[in-house]
Amino acid sequence: MSIGIGIVGAGMISNFHAKAIADAAGCHLAAVCDRIPEAATAFAEKYGCNGHGSIEAMLDDPSVDAVAVCTPSGAHLDPALAAAAAGKHVIVEKPLEITTERCDQIIQACEKAGTKLVVTFQSRFHQSSLLMKKAVEDGRFGTVTMGDAYVKWFRSQEYYDSGAWRGTWALDGGGALMNQAIHSVDLLVWLMGDVEEISAMTGTLTHERIEVEDVAVATLKFKSGALGVIEATTTAYPGALKRIEIAGSNGSAVLEEEDLIQWDFADETDADRQIRDSMQGNTESGGGAADPSAIDHKGHTKVYEELAASIAENRMPSISGQEGRRSVEVIRAIYDSAQSGQRVKL
Repeated sequence: MSIGIGIVGAGMISNFHAKAIADAAGCHLAAVCDRIPEAATAFAEKYGCNGHGSIEAMLDDPSVDAVAVCTPSGAHLDPALAAAAAGKHVIVEKPLEITTERCDQIIQACEKAGTKLVVTFQSRFHQSSLLMKKAVEDGRFGTVTMGDAYVKWFRSQEYYDSGAWRGTWALDGGGALMNQAIHSVDLLVWLMGDVEEISAMTGTLTHERIEVEDVAVATLKFKSGALGVIEATTTAYPGALKRIEIAGSNGSAVLEEEDLIQWDFADETDADRQIRDSMQGNTESGGGAADPSAIDHKGHTKVYEELAASIAENRMPSISGQEGRRSVEVIRAIYDSAQSGQRVKL
């Protein structure tokens, strides 16, 4: 059985979803809807699917089994709730929503409807990310002492001016953290475990006409006792690939986009040498560091295949709503700490 996907929103990111669906085993693109009917029609003609001028019309389309929400971040809630109420499975582009309360509404709606909920954190499916996760689970780092995420990207003023929703609290939900760095925040918490306490500072230093931060620094204490740092900015010209660093008493590793640029353990194995040789030079795009369209759709394809597999196997998706909520909780705590000047306990 192939799952028919209907996309809500015909903006830039929807093109990556359409390409990913075309490559995903067990899925096919069935429909698209957009509040601008001409945009839906053009998108439908480009990708060979049904076009609708409203989500209500798309939800009535019998070819649609699941809905991919590709609207601005602060506009994920309503289409996700409508899809769940119609008995459709739900895929949501990151972030799940811009507050934990809104995340919880989506999670609860899908639980009530008995539909799957998947959040688009495609970086988890990179082979390098999976190797890092296995090393953590196997205890190869010994006592993990530090876990850090660095996202030093660049966005021009024109980027923020290109859409009225960009850089607003209501629809972007935040700036460098909520929009750009959230993939790295997700990876960090996935690897390191839950965060216990956060202290942070943020600022808006170079961009005009935005309400949100273009630079942020946070220190974290994880529940394991390990410490960490999150640095995020959209004003670091010309933009660098995102980095995750894990360090412990028996090993250290550095993940740079899809590459493992450091992989050193006290209990060295032949497999480690092979990993060092094979897991560098694999990043084929700019990773979105300077251009949000400079990504590929391979990871998104894995997200859709995970949806199809979770439906076929009747299990919880690996990137469930609860998983998607974790990064939003951390980022909101960073904002709370920066605003109050106090440490925030999660």
